[in-house]
Parts: sequence; structure tokens; C-alpha cells
Amino acid sequence: MISQLKTIVLAAGKGSRLQAGESDAPKVMRLARGKPLLWHVLNALPAMPKEDVVIVVGYGKEQVIGYFDGYVFAEQAEQLGTGHAVMAASGQLSDFNGAVLICYGDMPLIKGETYEAFLKAHFEQGNDCTILTGETTLDLPFGRIVRDADGIFLCVVEDRDCTPEQRMITELNTGVYVFNAPLMLAALKEVKNNNAQGEYYLTDVPEILRKNGARVGLFRRNLGDEILGVNTLEQLEQVEEILCRNQGHVNSDCLKGGVACG
Repeated sequence: MISQLKTIVLAAGKGSRLQAGESDAPKVMRLARGKPLLWHVLNALPAMPKEDVVIVVGYGKEQVIGYFDGYVFAEQAEQLGTGHAVMAASGQLSDFNGAVLICYGDMPLIKGETYEAFLKAHFEQGNDCTILTGETTLDLPFGRIVRDADGIFLCVVEDRDCTPEQRMITELNTGVYVFNAPLMLAALKEVKNNNAQGEYYLTDVPEILRKNGARVGLFRRNLGDEILGVNTLEQLEQVEEILCRNQGHVNSDCLKGGVACG
């Protein structure tokens, strides 16, 4: 399975709401348990050669490249959405016919076993695209998964665009996908930026693939805290506390500003 797989990690954001004091670190370089958020993400991925992992960098790219030696990097010079970020890495997939996992450098709580089960389902079901979805008790502004009457995927609707009925849907889009690489690259060319933000959204790709006749699957899992990303200082503190508790190292020092515990 791993020989058929590459990974793209989106890690280009500044994280404006995380800037505090004199810190100018990019979002993925903020510390939790003494390690950058991106370190936790890479550590949870299935074992694969570093050259098969493409990290999309932008703001503070020198910090990221300098810390994570041996990986492949692609630059997103402008922040024009998640679809645009994947487009920035497309040159690394030009001759690749396997699957590509898309994940995020600011979501450090997704566990290795979740990635493994997700990828296993994708390959066993013969999907062209599989979306990691889940439920959580956390109040998060995530897109909703819309299915038809038979439970088949139709589309992702962003939280801000949901109707009152769609807002009641509990199945959330994590933003983590695995795609057939050539089909994904072709679909990205059809993504439009005719939205209020003027951005290219990766969430449009599964619907484009479905309409083009590709097989799109959903891997639904009770993710709980795993779904949490880091956009604010409060979420950073929350993530650090969860990491400590998951590893059995809860103490007062652990929960103070990135101090490694255990």
C-alpha cells in the first residue's frame, strides 16, 4: 500500500490568531509538548520515505524547511485556498499514478491508527477519492457531508453556506482526503474561485470527481478530539493538554507553553 502512496501536508499558513508577543513562527511551527505541530502530524503518518512526503510551505518557509530535513517542499507563494495549496505541489505528482493523502500541518491529534484505517478502506474499496469524516461534541465550523437518500456522497457544504437543515448534519468533513493522483490533478483544473474569498477550495474536488463518474467513498469515524485543528492560542493550549493526556503525562509543567513532558 505504501509503495502506491504519497502524502501532501498543507503547512503554508501564518496563523495570525496565534501570533503573540515576539513570536513570528508560522502556525505549524508553534510548539505543543516541546515539538512543532507539524512534527506531531508527520510522526502520526504511515511510515514512508521522506521523499514521498511533500510539505507545502509559505509564510516562514525557512523555519519549516530548516527543521524538517529530508522532506520535499513546495511553495504556496499566495494564500489562495486549500485547492490552490495542493496545486502548488502538483509538480511533485506529474509522473505519479498512485494515491495521494492530503492532510494538514495544524491538525496534530489525528492518530496513526486513524490514518492507517482510512487508507486501508480507500484501497480495499477501490475508491478514486475517500473523505475522512467524523462526529464530535466540539463546536467546530466544519463543512457538512451531504448524502443522498441511499447514503451516497453528494457534496461538502461549508459551514457558512449551510441551510438550517444542513447545519443539523452531524457528519463533518475533516478536510483529510486520499485521491487517485491523476484524477485529482485533472479535477483541480475545474475548481473555480467564484466565492466571497476568491479562493480555490479542495472541498470542491470530490463533487467534481463524482460528477465525472469517479468513485467517491466516505470513511466515517468517531473522531472526538482528533478532529481539532489549531487556529487560536486557546486551541493550541487545548491540543497540548490533549497530547499530554493521551500519552499519560499530565502535570503542571506539561501544560505551560510548549514544555515537553515525560
